[in-house]
Amino acid sequence: MTLIYWNDAALGHVTPPGHPERVARVEALWPALREIGGLEWRDAPLAARGDVLRCHPETYVSRIEASIPGSSYRSLDADTHVSSGSLDAAMRAVGGCTAAVDAVLGGEAKTAFVAMRPPGHHAERETAMGFCLFGTAAIAAKYALDHHGLSRVAVLDFDVHHGNGTQDLLWEEERTLFCSSHQMPLYPGTGGTHETGAHGNVLNAPLAPMTGGREMRRAWGDMILPAVDDFAPELIIISAGFDAHADDPLANLNWVEDDFRWVTEAICEVAASHSQGRVVSTLEGGYDLDALAASGVAHVEALKEHEG
Repeated sequence: MTLIYWNDAALGHVTPPGHPERVARVEALWPALREIGGLEWRDAPLAARGDVLRCHPETYVSRIEASIPGSSYRSLDADTHVSSGSLDAAMRAVGGCTAAVDAVLGGEAKTAFVAMRPPGHHAERETAMGFCLFGTAAIAAKYALDHHGLSRVAVLDFDVHHGNGTQDLLWEEERTLFCSSHQMPLYPGTGGTHETGAHGNVLNAPLAPMTGGREMRRAWGDMILPAVDDFAPELIIISAGFDAHADDPLANLNWVEDDFRWVTEAICEVAASHSQGRVVSTLEGGYDLDALAASGVAHVEALKEHEG
């Protein structure tokens, strides 16, 4: 049974009117996922502060805490804003990921999806950016390695934007493999093939604007999946952004729901070979509400089918 981690705290991270990373994202996604049936919904707990510190220094975490306003909004940069409920939401997004790692590694389920916001893959070691405060996927990877004693964790990112934060946080971590497909050129301007990590542990597969599922399947099938297979991870973590969809307003790739289903199934096949089927996925981008809901359903249905 696939586990879904969620918490109403995601509704408390309020961004300025017109901002694409908005409360309506989970208001569209959660009801769509509930239509699937046969999922186990669990509370996303607050993360332990020490788990956030696995990737971010104390000075940075304290700075984020101090930035939270009592009312209205505060801008951390032109794109990234916080409100009174933002810290609780971000800490529960991280806590949902670590709880999902605990459950999957504990044999309670093979797969889990953390349906929380804000996203995390742009947050660098000491910089909040791209709507992100904490590096949720990278923290989950470090937690699996250090708390659970794993030796190899893969983080796979199919968000349309390059996961510069995850790359930054795992650049020196030779026990991880970070792979990303993403549109290029596009924000944040990173993710070239020459960016390979301190230990050859980073693989980027840029996709040209206006390309679709055929090109994505070639990049994953020829580059990313063979690298993951060679790495033989004991756990796979997915940064599941759905903004590569053709209807998304922030980018220019032409994926459809079946492309998200295909890439999820392909990842699960590798997990079945090396990771005892264990996959933890966390929500990143996706800003057209209908496309987000439909693509999220395709993703979670594929995870559920992998449960067998």
